[in-house]
Amino acid sequence: MVDSEILKYYEHGLERDRLTAGGRRIEFLRMWDLLERHLPPAPARVLDVGGGAGVYALPLAAAGYEVHLVDPVPLHVEQAIAASLAASARLASITVGDARALEAAEGGVDVVLLLGPLYHLTDKSDRVTALREARRVVRPGGLVVAKALSRFYPIFENLAGGRPPSPGEFEDTVRFLADGQYRNPGGDPAGFTTSYFHRPEELTGEIREAGLDLRVLVGASGNVKLLPGFAQRLEDAGQRDHVLSVLRLTETEPSLIGMSQNFVAVAQAPAGE
Repeated sequence: MVDSEILKYYEHGLERDRLTAGGRRIEFLRMWDLLERHLPPAPARVLDVGGGAGVYALPLAAAGYEVHLVDPVPLHVEQAIAASLAASARLASITVGDARALEAAEGGVDVVLLLGPLYHLTDKSDRVTALREARRVVRPGGLVVAKALSRFYPIFENLAGGRPPSPGEFEDTVRFLADGQYRNPGGDPAGFTTSYFHRPEELTGEIREAGLDLRVLVGASGNVKLLPGFAQRLEDAGQRDHVLSVLRLTETEPSLIGMSQNFVAVAQAPAGE
């Protein structure tokens, strides 16, 4: 079962449009760039686990992929169904489900996307279970693309915000850096929800523990959202292309990956199985 605090957070309905405007668009633009470069050509079968309202699933379907979406939040599934019905290329299936216990058949898809589940699974055993499930349902040699949130980026995001520190904030930061655990007991939607923030080496370790072969680990969004006026820069095509080019140029630099807002592992199921 998904944590009730997580379900309550997503029931606010903010996730559907989260990546469509302002500086947050950089996450979508970078993920789409990575998917275009690493996914096999259409019409490969893609299982989008934790796919929300279809932010990546729908464009992939429009590009010719056979896309199956699974999400634990009923509202997201309802939104994805409505969007799929209105789209020119519909999703192949949309179901409520848990990344740790997928209903998909063994070896039945070419790609599994885990772009949301891992950071809401706060126990390592659950994250490895989700990755093992992805390995089970992907064909031999197929891809698993998994995203994690950086433990270090939010520290500097708070500093960049310029808000005076609250009592005990430094002590909370020390604890957060030690264990990566975030909670939002007040439930304010602006404060995110129950999550785990990775170190890069933790994600690669979990990938390998699940029996997957790591192809590449990349910094996705970088730390460019901290730049002054960044949302306005994305509105200018020239500046947007330059930002994306620089992020692509530096995406595999080990000394920078940990400061990227999020990082992505592209892994492969062993071909001999």
